[in-house]
Amino acid sequence: MALRYLLDTNISSYIIKGNIPAVRRHLVAVPMAEIAVSAVTEAELYYGVARRADAKKLEQIVREFLLRLTILPWDSQAAREYGRLRARLEHEGRPMGNLDLMIGAQALAAGLVLVTNDQSFKRIKGLKVEDWTME
Repeated sequence: MALRYLLDTNISSYIIKGNIPAVRRHLVAVPMAEIAVSAVTEAELYYGVARRADAKKLEQIVREFLLRLTILPWDSQAAREYGRLRARLEHEGRPMGNLDLMIGAQALAAGLVLVTNDQSFKRIKGLKVEDWTME
């Protein structure tokens, strides 16, 4: 099976916390071989762990989550897409946070559906987005 979905950091966090039933229902309906996260999301998840004083259990949960899916490295194709998107959004007066923009650019460059509930991704023309927090 080919990759189909790129999970944003917020959706990854919901999966790790297990606190949104709709996300879990979507997750179990999709083969894990079709799901990936960006190395950028991996970094954000480990940042979340590092911010907590006693996060041994959380770190283990994050590691186990990341072991179950593909982690896409940041590559030149994503970097080129990021440069084009950032310039266009700034020109339009609608900039985004750099990490979100990196994740969105990577999904667009790889032709993947971005799974997120962050409305700012709607600024990226041509990006396919699904919100798994909705039924």
